[in-house]
Amino acid sequence: MAVHSSTLFSSPSTLNLFSSHRFHLSPNVSTLHFPRPVKRSDLDLRCSVSIEKEVPETERPFTFLRDSEGGDSQSSSSSSVRARFESMIRAAQDNVCSAIEAVEGGPKFKEDVWSRPGGGGGISRVLQDGNVWEKAGVNVSVVYGVMPPEAYRAAKGASSEQKPGPVPFFAAGISSVLHPKNPFAPTLHFNYRYFETDAPKDVPGAPRQWWFGGGTDFTPAYIFEEDVKHFHSVQKQACDKFDPSFYPRFKKWCDDYFYIKHRDERRGLGGIFFDDLNDLDQEMLLSFATECASSVIPAYIPIIEKRKDTPFTEQHKAWQQLRRGRYVEFNLVYDRGTTFGLKTGGRIESILVSLPLSARWEYDHKPEEGSEEWKLLDACINPKEWL
Repeated sequence: MAVHSSTLFSSPSTLNLFSSHRFHLSPNVSTLHFPRPVKRSDLDLRCSVSIEKEVPETERPFTFLRDSEGGDSQSSSSSSVRARFESMIRAAQDNVCSAIEAVEGGPKFKEDVWSRPGGGGGISRVLQDGNVWEKAGVNVSVVYGVMPPEAYRAAKGASSEQKPGPVPFFAAGISSVLHPKNPFAPTLHFNYRYFETDAPKDVPGAPRQWWFGGGTDFTPAYIFEEDVKHFHSVQKQACDKFDPSFYPRFKKWCDDYFYIKHRDERRGLGGIFFDDLNDLDQEMLLSFATECASSVIPAYIPIIEKRKDTPFTEQHKAWQQLRRGRYVEFNLVYDRGTTFGLKTGGRIESILVSLPLSARWEYDHKPEEGSEEWKLLDACINPKEWL
């Protein structure tokens, strides 16, 4: 789930479910998603996407954008969206990390900064084995690359007679997973991303393609209904500021995406998830993504403050570890960003930052019907309407 070079286009969107003819930037921002069933040739195309090797940096730059896109008043409106989206995700990273460190009361994030000679880069921050969080990762990334012409045709549904040259692309995103120590405190994942393709080099004047994606989801080991309602109500409030259809639509999308097929259950209790949004006003969608990212702290931190010191037993911890095992299964088996990064030699520390420090598997474990553990499992098998 890390938003890093090799993971910059992940997939919280199942490859064969999209009807539009575009690539999809997902949570981990660097794989290509095709709108039809995946073939071996598609996988070969994804692996041929060209991105430069990252270079470690000692300081954070003011921007990872290329000089011509630094957000000055003469830049194009599309470049301006790039600059404002980068500004938004970096502010969100700072705010979320500050909120976590305030709750931690001492432990701080470790930060790695990287860049690329041709433009782009990122900031990875991880807090591990803290007072409250077992592991917390908050990463931002800005990536430039080139799609091969075959990938462009596959994504656009273009005829094989059309032979565009290599297609430049831009991708930016923030991605985070927060795993607390206390089994009564929930795990949180959020990711917001923006993607553009420039016109093919030999098709001057062709329009740019762009879209937004993202979401925030909630994965507790135990259900406190007031917590779940609070979390979902904050997501709904963010959505309702823009369109009352967003919350029910994106809530269902979230339930459908975070599905562990081999278990026939969801990873957690949902939230919102969306991808490939470009059928609405670009400025509105930028504001919507900004609002969603800003809702992370009020949706999550009050719940952590309430639950982080709740007394628990070894049995409670064992159940949390079993649910962490489900988290690992989803990320390693179904999360497209993770699996793509592993198969293509990406930066392993960034790719696996979403995984907890510890997890547990027991043979044929079944919670007792009616128990608190059973109630959580039932809600993961049968998604509920919490509001």
